[in-house]
Amino acid sequence: MKGSPQVSFLLSIPSPSPEWSSFTLGPFTIHAYALCILAGIIAATVMTSRRLSARGGEPGVVLDIILWAVPLGIVGARFYHVLTHPSDYFFEGANPLEVFAIWNGGNAIFGALLGGAVGAYIGCRISGIRFWAFADALAPGMLVAQAMGRLGNWFNEELFGLPTDLPWGLEVSAANPALPIGLPPETLFHPTFLYEMVWNVVGVVLILAIERKVALRWGKAFGVYLIWYGLGRSFFESIRVDPSEMFFGLRTNVWAAFAAILLGIILIVVQSKRHTGLPASVYIPGREWKGPDAEVESDEFDSDPKDHGDKAVGPAGSGDVAATSTSNSRL
Repeated sequence: MKGSPQVSFLLSIPSPSPEWSSFTLGPFTIHAYALCILAGIIAATVMTSRRLSARGGEPGVVLDIILWAVPLGIVGARFYHVLTHPSDYFFEGANPLEVFAIWNGGNAIFGALLGGAVGAYIGCRISGIRFWAFADALAPGMLVAQAMGRLGNWFNEELFGLPTDLPWGLEVSAANPALPIGLPPETLFHPTFLYEMVWNVVGVVLILAIERKVALRWGKAFGVYLIWYGLGRSFFESIRVDPSEMFFGLRTNVWAAFAAILLGIILIVVQSKRHTGLPASVYIPGREWKGPDAEVESDEFDSDPKDHGDKAVGPAGSGDVAATSTSNSRL
């Protein structure tokens, strides 16, 4: 569909100037796309650290985890993108080194989730933090990071949606190789990067609001994240024009979004049945840290003593609580 030139001039989203996408600093070229991703990582780290510390985690312990999660997340993001967009990198005359040029765009969040999860698990085991405690603390921060990272797609002028006549359509320069052939120069496109940014910010508010009413622990907050992000991504992905591998008539990322929704539902249902109370600590039993400002979450411990080492409390309330949450706590 054609966009109105008058409406485009007044309300449409312009394409960034080429000099906005990157700049030089001495011998280095700084890419706006990379800065957006870096800003997202920093914001998510700060938010996750505060949430985990408020639940009893040692201040700064999140850094020990992200040192594993971020590198493996970046590797997973790039690997997944190249795997689902092979025609962009493997063709006659292609430069094979372009596979590693992440500054040119092309990082898939579903790959980042897989790679980052492996890295986070390793980091959690080393630091003594429960994996699901970290995941719950991370959930809203992930959406913040993804919202900030999507701004990088605008700087790279990539991953836009179908043509639209909506007044907030995105202008795309005629030199963009991803521009569909045969469309009038005044055509506008759905700004899918902006849609996803807004969706993710709303998701942050949603998770924080639910947490005020319900204790989302044992991976349940992360389950809400998976469901929310999967719902939005399944739609945004379906209106994008960039090439992608197709399975049974749907883009691979749509299937990945459906898988995220299903995984989120399973995670919430299973963990709700397995754990009826709050975890005694964000730490693996025997590796606790207890600071003076740590939040006292609840007197109700989870009913599964094997999961956190708690001894059952007797009927009169005189039973012993796990040594892991008292005498073995390290200061």
